[in-house]
Amino acid sequence: MMKIPSPSRGGTGWGLGYFRVKGKKVVVGMSGGVDSSVAAMLLVEQGYDVIGATLKIWGEGEYLDGEWHERSCCKIGLARYAAERLNIPYYIWDAHQEFQQWVVDEFCREYVSGRTPNPCIRCNERVKFSLLLEKAMNLGADYIATGHYARISYDPVSHRYSLRKGLDPDKDQSYFLYRLSQDQLSGIILPIGGYTKAEVSLMAESLDLPMEEMRESQEVCFVTQEGYQEFIASHIPSSISSGKFVSSSGKVLGEHKGVAFYTIGQRRGLNIAAGERRYVVNINAGRNEIVLGRNEDLYARGLVATDIHIISGEPFKDTRTLHARIRYRSEASKAAAVPAGEGRLRIIFEEPQWAITPGQSVVFYEDDLVVGGGIIERGIG
Repeated sequence: MMKIPSPSRGGTGWGLGYFRVKGKKVVVGMSGGVDSSVAAMLLVEQGYDVIGATLKIWGEGEYLDGEWHERSCCKIGLARYAAERLNIPYYIWDAHQEFQQWVVDEFCREYVSGRTPNPCIRCNERVKFSLLLEKAMNLGADYIATGHYARISYDPVSHRYSLRKGLDPDKDQSYFLYRLSQDQLSGIILPIGGYTKAEVSLMAESLDLPMEEMRESQEVCFVTQEGYQEFIASHIPSSISSGKFVSSSGKVLGEHKGVAFYTIGQRRGLNIAAGERRYVVNINAGRNEIVLGRNEDLYARGLVATDIHIISGEPFKDTRTLHARIRYRSEASKAAAVPAGEGRLRIIFEEPQWAITPGQSVVFYEDDLVVGGGIIERGIG
């Protein structure tokens, strides 16, 4: 093992286990990737009793151990190899029924309803940090850990946990973790949140991992060999339901294949002959219509979010100024969050946002602190 460097910034930093009790048992969710392998290595070096585990998310005949599934975030063979290199016990826990029900089925239903889901967020909420935590506690573990680039802090005065951005801005994954609860945060360690990706890759060299096989997962892990259209159609054949492309004034512009196969902001694959570029600006699943417009039609000043989750556990009672991010790779923009009743918030941005997409998550930040977030219901203004 190499000597573990200190985190790049932030001293002892959040998420490195310094407010945890060393020597306790921790189950590391090992995906077979570099990040979770290094997370396990760091915990071994820090003196924890480390166990590796992978949640098997496909049933027999679907998930083939030995095929590294380039897009997948759960590569059992590579995870087992990393655990052997670290000389730690390793378990495979079946989770394919839960993954199918809570992630894949919902993914398909959302597209059929004209929305664009983010299955990684649901997987983290309902599988990786819920089911994994439950199974780890049944094994007698004190904590679970993963290779996410984010940090956790604890305030001994308020007795609350906070989620913070990873210190590497290019790898920060806090957006995907905004639905974690106080109970979940109390049992989680994020060992690599205080490191850069370059530092993590350097540490991984000491494990002699097959780096050429350990490619990072790409977007939706379970849509592998086929595209979204084929995947959704194979799971919900009725999603193939042709309808009309229309303009904002209602003029028929052509015919589409089914609302499940389009998303807000889409330009390619429309097959519409027009004198100017057309984009999907609205999807009306009830009428089986897709509204096309110009790029400028995609900008909106705000949105309505539902299914709100605030990490502190305290809902917003008054208008609150913060920064909001409407997709993982977008910049967080200054906005006002206004309570709108029935568990909703109206988010009004200082600057108009492009392609606000129902079904995606809007996540709220104050500096590097993740306040919470919700599911986008619709754009406004």
